[in-house]
Amino acid sequence: MPIAQHERTRAALIWTGLRLLPVIDRALTRFSALEERAVHANEQFPWLAGLEDNWQLIRAEADAVLRDLRTVPPVRAISPDHEQIAVDERWRSFFLWGYGLRWDRNCRRCPRTAALLDSVPGLLSAFFSVLEPGAHIPRHTGPTKAILTAHLGLRVPRDRAACHMQVGRHDLAWQEGRAIVFDDMYPHEVWNDTDEARVVLLMQLKRPERFPGSLVRDGLIAAMRRSPFVQDGLRNLAGWSDGA
Repeated sequence: MPIAQHERTRAALIWTGLRLLPVIDRALTRFSALEERAVHANEQFPWLAGLEDNWQLIRAEADAVLRDLRTVPPVRAISPDHEQIAVDERWRSFFLWGYGLRWDRNCRRCPRTAALLDSVPGLLSAFFSVLEPGAHIPRHTGPTKAILTAHLGLRVPRDRAACHMQVGRHDLAWQEGRAIVFDDMYPHEVWNDTDEARVVLLMQLKRPERFPGSLVRDGLIAAMRRSPFVQDGLRNLAGWSDGA
């Protein structure tokens, strides 16, 4: 697609999304199988226990692939649409799943983690998310109520209070071996004001929905996957993987 046409398509999608997404999100909220809240109880996601029980195995595989961070792409290099929040190269990501697709080459490097992720219902994306010392992700919101976000703490700086995340009115500090599930449509912001890296297994999940909300959710996610934003991200991710 020519660059000018590509940019016109992006602009049209942004214009359409700004008008349609609030309507879609109201429907998703109405038919959600979960109560409306910024942070959800882990007990509502029984599969989390398997990840928490095996967090040290997951961390060992993360340590191996993150040993040389120069080979791990910054988030802004994968998704240029994140440039407003991925303000520098101190937020990096090693993808195992991306945009609903299993990234087999990377999964083969982390077989135990990949096997655990295969049992996660509604998994859309999963990656080792690295916040290097001094990293800051400005306050922002996610794109839609169709998706929830989960973090499993793998490497947390000793000064936990200086490495934290605010979601709505909640101020959250990660804990190694423990998961957090939240709705990223609530304004959230992240800081790592320490001299150590923070590593989590970040997962994006389909929000549990009752019918017909499940149809609305799946239709929206399918449309997002075909959008230029996601297609560009997939191409960039493939480029980094091919060069690994």
